Amino acid sequence: MKKIAKYILGICCASSLLMTGCIDETFPTNVATGDQLASSAKATEALLWAMPAYANKFDVLGSGAHYDWGYGSIIHIRDVMTEEYAVATSTYDHYANWHRNEALGENWARTQFIWNYYWKFVQTANNMIRTIDPEVASEVQLGYLGAGYGFRAFLYLDMAQMFEFLENDGTSSVNTAGNSVLYLTVPIVTEDITEEEARDNPRVSRQEMYDFILSDLQAAEEYIQHMSRSNKTLPDLSVIYGLRARLHMWVGEYADARTYARKAIDTGNYTPTTQDQWLNTSTGFNDLSTSSWMWGSQMQSEDEVVQAGILNWTSWASNETTYGYASAGPYNLIDARFYSRISNDDFRKLSWKAPEGSALEGKNTYVNQALGEELPEYASLKFRPGSGEVGDYTVGSSCAYPLMRIEEMYFIEAEAAAHLNATEGVQLLENFMKTYRYSSYACTASGSDDVVDEIFLQKRIEFWGEGISYFDYKRLNKPVERGYVGTNFADLSRFNTTTRPAWMNFCIVRTEKMNNSALVDYENPDPSDCYTPWVNN
Repeated sequence: MKKIAKYILGICCASSLLMTGCIDETFPTNVATGDQLASSAKATEALLWAMPAYANKFDVLGSGAHYDWGYGSIIHIRDVMTEEYAVATSTYDHYANWHRNEALGENWARTQFIWNYYWKFVQTANNMIRTIDPEVASEVQLGYLGAGYGFRAFLYLDMAQMFEFLENDGTSSVNTAGNSVLYLTVPIVTEDITEEEARDNPRVSRQEMYDFILSDLQAAEEYIQHMSRSNKTLPDLSVIYGLRARLHMWVGEYADARTYARKAIDTGNYTPTTQDQWLNTSTGFNDLSTSSWMWGSQMQSEDEVVQAGILNWTSWASNETTYGYASAGPYNLIDARFYSRISNDDFRKLSWKAPEGSALEGKNTYVNQALGEELPEYASLKFRPGSGEVGDYTVGSSCAYPLMRIEEMYFIEAEAAAHLNATEGVQLLENFMKTYRYSSYACTASGSDDVVDEIFLQKRIEFWGEGISYFDYKRLNKPVERGYVGTNFADLSRFNTTTRPAWMNFCIVRTEKMNNSALVDYENPDPSDCYTPWVNN
């Protein structure tokens, strides 16, 4: 029997909803004051490293929930909401509610996890920003300040896109209280907010949030140049440019998005992932030093998420272990129809186990041949366990996952260009694909919309499992179609939408409204169960 059983029996999963909101996290009482921290180089450095450490924060809710293990879990949540990421039916799947669109409203602990995680992460950035006065700071401290602004912009850009209500085919923009929540994002909590302000802090519009994030990124650009980055768990100037590119894409400022994507490419010393790097059974998508990775998160053997055994990135992302969750039943699969759209000339297609009788059958490489042969068709091979270790979780889970890769900048540049001029978009896409993916690639699309669709397809292939595609579905108003003859989606996940799905508008938790009166009656409608699964009649 797999080792997973031991860990499941050893961890208590509380189902009660924790009564904690972000207001509780705004005013820490158990940390040093700003003056104390500013006087200590080690203390300010500790605040710096607290930010990347929080990416792998374990058990934010304190309930032992098996989806509560950090930013990697948020990535997985976003992925299972898309069309191309299927999950095999299993009683071990703690993410089933997200891909089944069940119980995602304001009263559920899983919704509370997302809210609490982001706001506690924002607190780590606010602590960094609050501590350093740029007027008296040293060069080193100015660099730390830039990193703080970079992390905060990253988190708010995530939240803005996840919680912003956009029109869809399942729920109305007018909620049950009769208020329109269209284009509303989340409240803004800065480093100097007062308790009185925090208790009456409304959701802000898209424009106001954009202005705030842009201001943070401008500050980050100014200050981060003073920091010599020691490893890629911290942002640098190229990452700040990458975040600017993402920000401009969100609001459709395509000329600026293209400009900043190119700045990111030209500023950093990165090269797109090669075939050997991509398919490597020891270091494939688990190595922070990979040439294309601009920014990532690293787990160490002593980290709580690793010591937990099964509550970490490798456990959930890699099918090729003997101890992880994914390999115990909820296998990560690529949608069968989506897989069929990938060219056999494209080495990225070898990221998934080829189905029997297909042209690529027998051409996959596995960490362990025997385990690989047991995997179901279409199973992901993209995220390898650390050092190719399938049995020892202290080694296999001591690895990294990407937060930003240089390839994203090439795709942003191409898509932004396509919105402005289809021909230029085609040229940029073909240049990237022919140079870095497969030489026989040709884009047959012509009009801007069709070129954007082709870029959307190739970007989904490129970033499968990295939490990126969700943002493109929502931004571009793309439907999800999982129900069709031959689908490999689980029965209760076979939804077909006509626009972006309602479930891509995340809900704000009830406990936050209890602490912040401005949120009362301005909740996103609950999307739960608003679609009926497709049935093959």
